[in-house]
Amino acid sequence: MKLTIALSKGRIFEETLPLLAAAGIVPAEDPESSRKLVIDTNHEHVKLVIVRASDVPTYVQYGAADLGIAGRDVLIEHGGDGLYQPLDLNIARCKMMVAVSNDFDYEAAVKHGARLKIATKYPQIAREHFARKGVHVDIIKLYGSMELAPLVGLADAIVDLVSTGNTLKANNLLAVEHILDISSRLVVNQAALKLKYSTIQPVLDAFASAVPA
Repeated sequence: MKLTIALSKGRIFEETLPLLAAAGIVPAEDPESSRKLVIDTNHEHVKLVIVRASDVPTYVQYGAADLGIAGRDVLIEHGGDGLYQPLDLNIARCKMMVAVSNDFDYEAAVKHGARLKIATKYPQIAREHFARKGVHVDIIKLYGSMELAPLVGLADAIVDLVSTGNTLKANNLLAVEHILDISSRLVVNQAALKLKYSTIQPVLDAFASAVPA
């Protein structure tokens, strides 16, 4: 029975390879060097579709892919409707943080009830975080480099993923608040799980046994 897995290029794909191998699935090509968006594997019935990270939940939700791997950040922003999330794969780990310019007194601004301008790719996560804190914010949705926003006065702070912190440091920014830990998760189309249970469940089991501690 045909099985389609949605993946994004880069770190998630690289860190998914050992999990695929545990399930006996080997991509025929490297998506970083191939122009193909549908990648064959060593199993004729298993295909990988290469999509933007933010689109993985949509492809799975609407059945264009049976399985997918997406970051917790992407799933929160998407809403997760119609998706079964059986497994935290513990890969592509990083943190969602609030960061500001080195010369901005974030604690004082929050304490005095200032209305903050927040630049982010993750408006849902940012809005919920500041609502819990009782801080009034204006959310500015950006798609490119968040680090520029405080430097040119577009925003007081950013909400973004932080891995090593080197990019923040290079741009004279400082992480001042941890929002949540991020890792990538396996998502499954609920209808596909019922219709293709005998094909999908062994993949889920193999992934579960191979998840890094």
